[in-house]
Amino acid sequence: MVSPVTVVKSEGPKLVPFFKATCVYFVLWLPTSSPSWFSALIKCLPIFCLWVFLLAHGINFLTAHRSACRILAGLIFSSIGDAFLIWQEQGYFVHGLLMFAITHILYSSAFGMKPLDLKAGLVMTLVSSFSYTFLYSYLSGPFTYLVAVYTALIGFMGWRAMAGVQLCNDLWTWTKLSACIGSVLFMVSDLTIAVNKFCFPVPYSRVIIMATYYAAQMLIALSAVESREEDIFRKRK
Repeated sequence: MVSPVTVVKSEGPKLVPFFKATCVYFVLWLPTSSPSWFSALIKCLPIFCLWVFLLAHGINFLTAHRSACRILAGLIFSSIGDAFLIWQEQGYFVHGLLMFAITHILYSSAFGMKPLDLKAGLVMTLVSSFSYTFLYSYLSGPFTYLVAVYTALIGFMGWRAMAGVQLCNDLWTWTKLSACIGSVLFMVSDLTIAVNKFCFPVPYSRVIIMATYYAAQMLIALSAVESREEDIFRKRK
C-alpha cells in the first residue's frame, strides 16, 4: 500500500492552486444577494483547479482509468451546478439540483459496486431515510419528489464510497478512505443547504456549506489517483 507521506509529496504541489482558489473565495466572500458572472467564477474556481489537478496526471492516465474520467466528469457537472446555484433565487435551484444529481451518479459509478457491503448500505439507507423524513414536512410541490430522488442518489453515492473502506479486513487504501470522508462531507454540505433553504436558517450556513463542499470535492478528486500512485510505487520497488 502506498504511504500517505509519499502521496502528500507527490500530489500536494498539484493541489496548491485549489487551496489558493479556496482562500480567494473565503477572503472575497462575495454577497449572495447580488449574483454575477464574477461571483460564479470565484465560486467555481476551486473546482476548476480540481479539473486541472486530474488533467495534470495526463490524458493517458484518464483514458486508462475510467473511474478517474467519471470523477472528472462529476467535477465538470458540479461546477455547472455551482453556477446555477448562484442564481437559485432567480429560479435556477432545480437546474443546480439536476447537475449535482448527475454528479452523484458519476461518482457512484466511479466508486463501483465491489465490494457490495450491505451493512454500509443499511447505514446509508437509515441516514438518508432519517434526513428525508426530517425534511418532508417542510417540502411542498415538486420538491417533495425531487428532494426524495436527490437524497436517494447522494445516499447511494455515500454507500458506494463507504463500502470501499474495509478497515476490519485491512483491505482499505488511503484513496478509498478519502472517497468515504469526501462523500460524508458532501452529504453534510447538501443537508445543510436543504435545512437552510426549506426548514429554518442555519447559523453560519454558508461557511459550513462551502467548507464541507470544497473539502469533499478535493477528497473525492484525490481518490481518483490511486491507480497511478500504486503504479509509481511498484516501479520504484
